[in-house]
Amino acid sequence: MVRTAAAIIELIEPRLAHHMSMRKTHFLFSLIVIVVAVAAALHAQDWQLIGPEGGDVRSLAYDPSNPDRILLGTSAGQLFESLDNGRSWAPYAHLGPGDEYVLDHILFAPGNPATLYVAGWSLFQSEEGDVFRSDDGGKTWRGLSAIHGKSVRTLAMAPSDHKVLVAGALDGVYRSRDAGATWERISPKGDPDLKNIESLAIDPQHPDVIYAGTFHLPWKTGDGGKNWHRINQGVLDDSDVFSIIVDPKLPQTVYASACSGIYKSTNSGELFARIKGIPHSAIRTRVLMQDPKRPSIVYAGTTGGLWKTLDGGSKWELYTTPDVVVNDILIDPRNPERVLLATDRGGILASNDGFDHYEASNRGFAHRTVGAMMADRKNPARLYVGVVNDKGLGGFFSSEDAGKTWKLWNKGLHERDVFALQQASNGDLFAGTNHGIFYLQSLGLPWEPANMYRGLPPPWRNPGDSPQVRFTKSARSTSSPRKRSGAGTKASTVPETPIPVAIAPRIRQLLLTDKAWYAATNEGLFVSTDEGKKWYGEPVLGQQDLLALERTASGALVLVSPRAAFQSHDDGKSWSEMTLPAYVTVVYSIASAPESSLWLSTREGALRSRDGGKTWEHMLGGLPSREILSVHYDPTIGRLLATAFHTRTVFESDDGGNAWKTLPASMISIRAAMSYEGHILAATTHNGLLLEMPGHQVAGTKTSDHAESAVKH
Repeated sequence: MVRTAAAIIELIEPRLAHHMSMRKTHFLFSLIVIVVAVAAALHAQDWQLIGPEGGDVRSLAYDPSNPDRILLGTSAGQLFESLDNGRSWAPYAHLGPGDEYVLDHILFAPGNPATLYVAGWSLFQSEEGDVFRSDDGGKTWRGLSAIHGKSVRTLAMAPSDHKVLVAGALDGVYRSRDAGATWERISPKGDPDLKNIESLAIDPQHPDVIYAGTFHLPWKTGDGGKNWHRINQGVLDDSDVFSIIVDPKLPQTVYASACSGIYKSTNSGELFARIKGIPHSAIRTRVLMQDPKRPSIVYAGTTGGLWKTLDGGSKWELYTTPDVVVNDILIDPRNPERVLLATDRGGILASNDGFDHYEASNRGFAHRTVGAMMADRKNPARLYVGVVNDKGLGGFFSSEDAGKTWKLWNKGLHERDVFALQQASNGDLFAGTNHGIFYLQSLGLPWEPANMYRGLPPPWRNPGDSPQVRFTKSARSTSSPRKRSGAGTKASTVPETPIPVAIAPRIRQLLLTDKAWYAATNEGLFVSTDEGKKWYGEPVLGQQDLLALERTASGALVLVSPRAAFQSHDDGKSWSEMTLPAYVTVVYSIASAPESSLWLSTREGALRSRDGGKTWEHMLGGLPSREILSVHYDPTIGRLLATAFHTRTVFESDDGGNAWKTLPASMISIRAAMSYEGHILAATTHNGLLLEMPGHQVAGTKTSDHAESAVKH
């Protein structure tokens, strides 16, 4: 189980912007990119991506020398590769610092397909981005220093001269005439309108004729950027121009897609006419693609499905369900009936008949953020995963074959994110979501919401008094521990009306013990004494924003918020605050281990206490000094497992945390880890689950034993 996923997801992602800004002075960027790619290739065989399959895909491109080879770009700096025309995929390379580069454009040089270009821009910094180049078919990459730091949203290659590249960035248009070695700005510097470039097209015969789409309107130059003029006749004002294509045989025919619909020009963009026939719900057209052999056939990828015209745009028909959001379209140059779609949340959709019929084609590809993972108590081959950010295509997945295949089961969750999973002794599953706790009595039945109430029931109220609570509000002190029993504190009676599910708390972690069941939430600690039917909760010592909790070997409960830690020796009826080192600014999670040790994962690194939280020591011994995301004691293998921000490995200790060794690196950032059937199962930052392959065996017993211990504590 990933016990701290919600806390980690919410706390580290805002840190990415600061993390990126600190990298601006790192001028060895190109070398870093090459090293990352090579290291990933060396260790890819040590880990297997096991899903759940699907997720966001940003871009697609085929190798012109072998169209069965296709590269796929994601929004986390990753490239995936297919060698069988999109039927299966494998992680291929990682580009850029961290996991925040959106790879929207991939180009192969037709005359020399060993040369590739990828454009990337940062999700968190408007002044971060790159164009990457590979000269060995993608085995190694380097950032092109002359354009480093530009938020490159689009990239085009001149069809008539493959050394001419044009990049569109937030601050204008740039061109290279020497395959990316040098770049020059060809749009006026500081122009108030010719900026925020997100689409480009180059005339198939004249490389100086360039079309550029902005967040506002389309533009054109006929002389390589010396002069530009708006080509907005017929285009609705303030239209975000997502895509521009030029007919390769009739270059006077130009299509442009925008947030206001699709436009067509038959006079090289001087006058556009808005194409009718696509409903308002689908007018945000993110990509256009023309059939390479039948130019009258044009595909439009919209936020309301894939649309297709057979007659150059006079009539359009919807070829997918309207809930499909299309980011890119790839047409096989040998067989234009073979079409792949890059979609939001649904991964790759593939068709062999021009999308009269289609199916998902995601084997080996996963781009999902794991909120929780666990193995079934009695059947270790059955895995459960909760994911976030995937709306109707996410929530809860189960596998009956150790991750080979997955089934989505989110009926009743209503597009909620799943941050926590637990299983009761009778087999019922409990999910902590972004709005409330849900339970599932059997796969096949819908998830049902549990009732949550503000206020606490007996015995968490003081006995013999009018209803009073032991969770009391007070100002936080960092100088010394404090304890509140709640005696004499007035409080309202336990409410009769549950919190509406639509505004129920965000559940960060669930903990099931033989005394009571607990939920750490953004509105305090909630407790259930009837096996999850009703949950009652309030802040703890004034702290609402609670992240994680744990039961120690001595029976104490420990609980953390982003800046504090608490403990209880009476099953949560009263709490005292532990003193943390003054240098700790953000706490991510807490864990207990043998010999009465406690572990804090913090922005400032891993901290260990051997005296119940009175004193803490900063632990290294092979661990990174900062940004430790999780430390977890796994009783199955008798070892500590740790993960760190922006690392692609798991750290392991068998001596109580004094010394750590690093497992082989993966190609993918890892957020948390647990033992599973003699191997390590890891939750990644963006790519579902990774299973460690044979080669590094961990000692331990059956997974079902571990799963049960995680529930009982």
